[in-house]
Amino acid sequence: IRVPRGKVLGGTSSLNFMLYMRGHRRDYDRWAELGNEGWGWQDVLPYFRRAQHQERGPSAYHGVGGPLNVADLRQRNPLTVAFVEAGAELGLPCCEDFNRGEPYGVGFSQVTIKNGRRHSTATAYLDPVKRRGNLEIRTGAHATRLLLQGRRAIGVEYLRQGRQETVSARREIILAAGSIDTPKLLMLFGIGPADHLAQLGIPVFHKLPGVGSNLQDHPLMLLLYECTKRVSMASLGTLPNLLRYFCFRRGVFANPVANEVAAFVNTQGDTRIANLQILFAYAYVGMEPPPPSDGFTIACSLLYPRSRGHIRLRSADPLDPPRIQPNYLDDLDDMQIMIEGVKICRRMAQTSAFDPFRGREIAPGASLQSDAEITQGIQDWLDTTCHPVGTCRMGNDQLAVVDSHLRVRGLAGLRIVDGSIMPEIVGANTNASIIMIAEKAADLIRNDPHLR
Repeated sequence: IRVPRGKVLGGTSSLNFMLYMRGHRRDYDRWAELGNEGWGWQDVLPYFRRAQHQERGPSAYHGVGGPLNVADLRQRNPLTVAFVEAGAELGLPCCEDFNRGEPYGVGFSQVTIKNGRRHSTATAYLDPVKRRGNLEIRTGAHATRLLLQGRRAIGVEYLRQGRQETVSARREIILAAGSIDTPKLLMLFGIGPADHLAQLGIPVFHKLPGVGSNLQDHPLMLLLYECTKRVSMASLGTLPNLLRYFCFRRGVFANPVANEVAAFVNTQGDTRIANLQILFAYAYVGMEPPPPSDGFTIACSLLYPRSRGHIRLRSADPLDPPRIQPNYLDDLDDMQIMIEGVKICRRMAQTSAFDPFRGREIAPGASLQSDAEITQGIQDWLDTTCHPVGTCRMGNDQLAVVDSHLRVRGLAGLRIVDGSIMPEIVGANTNASIIMIAEKAADLIRNDPHLR
């Protein structure tokens, strides 16, 4: 299973499917319940609003004038329309806005696209200020070591074009390498679980046993179907459509293709909060190379996994990739929810809405019907929604890595601002939530009396 990371300006917002989702209000209230004051739903909602320019206009839940453009799709594919109709056939309510704090039902998604082009954090936040005199952007830089003076972080060493370089900080260092590389860097610096560091011969500077633990992700199960009409990407990725996009920024290439629609459902019938997100793509997803025929994918993503994984170092060499153990579906309840998710995806595919389009089930295969057979299919076809979080979680207990101001516990001058600080994963795609974390961090830094 691949774990893609955004080693590019804009991070993973430069390579994701551009879906704008916030999750459930309970997700953030739960963060506050775990001892993180100021992170409840009502606390973070102003930062969601501040970050966005909502093309639908302002409301109690949405803001305008912010850096990040949030838009509706410019056009709707017949297959995405069929998906929404299929959800209605199964009795799901229509959801016109998944971002009011209680996503449930089926509907069309909003996306981080502006004028037919991806609107990443690099485009939204960095491009307007990249020529400022107090900002220097250095790409191709690989961080190798944190420089410390007593209990204070004062600089970072990094490799660039084969040379070791150093940058120093008078006030703070902000670590934003993501849920995989942030714990890796801390452990390379000697900050983390003492036993693990000692095994690799890394001097333990600061014991923080929670570094690299608590890895959470949204496991994804894919169901692939042949399409009997020429309405999928296999037929739409043509030169005329490409020219239409470059000339007018319209057509299929102005859409994400995947996740243009979504359904939030609960396998136990609780309509207050979903435990699965049903996703859709009018293309074959997860099969390399994809079949030459037209096809579509219905997938279920587990929103609140109980399973926990971890990140560990492979060696003391900063150029070595880390060991990633997500422990997907390690918990039996997680597996049971995914089994029910496969059944829901199949029921959607068998609705009358998909009758004009549905061919045979290519994967995992219609012959897998019993729970035991579906379990085997899940083990063969499981993928990830690419939302790893939680490996430097926020809290006030011994396994917490940062406090509610995102400062690394026990050290001065070091703050973490990325998805690794989430105590628990949110019940949706994580891009919008991580942008919210950064917006709130900006205020935490501005209002810190020690930094003025």
